[in-house]
Amino acid sequence: MAKRNSSATKSTSKKVKRPQGIPIRYFWWKVSGFLLLMCFVVFYAPIVKTVLSIKESVSDGMSDFRYVHIESYGIKIPKKFKVHGIDVSKYQSRIDWEKVKKMEDDGVKINFVFIKATEGQFNIDPYFQRNWKQSKNAGLMRGAYHYFKPRKSGKWQAALFLQTVNYESGDLPPVIDIEETGRLSPEELRENLKEWLETVERKVGEKPIIYTGYKFYEDYLKGYFDDYPYWIAHYYQSKLKIEDNTQWSFWQHSDIGKVNGIRQRVDFNVFNGNLEDLKDLCLELD
Repeated sequence: MAKRNSSATKSTSKKVKRPQGIPIRYFWWKVSGFLLLMCFVVFYAPIVKTVLSIKESVSDGMSDFRYVHIESYGIKIPKKFKVHGIDVSKYQSRIDWEKVKKMEDDGVKINFVFIKATEGQFNIDPYFQRNWKQSKNAGLMRGAYHYFKPRKSGKWQAALFLQTVNYESGDLPPVIDIEETGRLSPEELRENLKEWLETVERKVGEKPIIYTGYKFYEDYLKGYFDDYPYWIAHYYQSKLKIEDNTQWSFWQHSDIGKVNGIRQRVDFNVFNGNLEDLKDLCLELD
């Protein structure tokens, strides 16, 4: 038998390689990925843009008001304002007012304090008299406030407040703290509030300050008590977003401040003016 040509045999048995295409399943994965990317661009890109815009706006506002975090106070302070203060009640317990007065960091110190005196028709803050006396002895400008209960008589609430607080020249004007409606209509609420304001004004000879939250002011008080000074609570904002024609004197910008001599967190406020303006706001009694 004749011998076969081995090279010929190998050449005829060798498989020809075909070009490999992209498998169908990989093709659809790529299409799906592309479609998901397009959905993200269409639906989420505007949201991301809005968030970045808000962040930039807030950042600009914070820059305008020169917010600076002061470690010892534990909060950011709007340093555009030069006169700072706190407000306290029984929830701060016993306070070392000498330590409060001495505290200062980066030019920020406590210049004034508002102290809770009364609530409703019958409740007197158990720490009021102690705080009232010792804050003045420490050299702080002091003021007193009443927490208003809308369903109780404005006149009787005013009577309790006036019986409790012994005002002297140099004290800040009376303050009414109104934060709830008591399920009264807006008209009934404002009428009862007006009764308290007028009763106290007749006795003290100075218009009281109205303390309230920004939202409560917008919903119930805006446009009705424009001749009274306001103290507005509006936390964690780049600025107090209230109309320029509103007569606001104080802005409560934080409720988590730390102060030497006070164990609990405390509300922080700024006065809309300089120290001389604050002194001019104080009572002058005969």
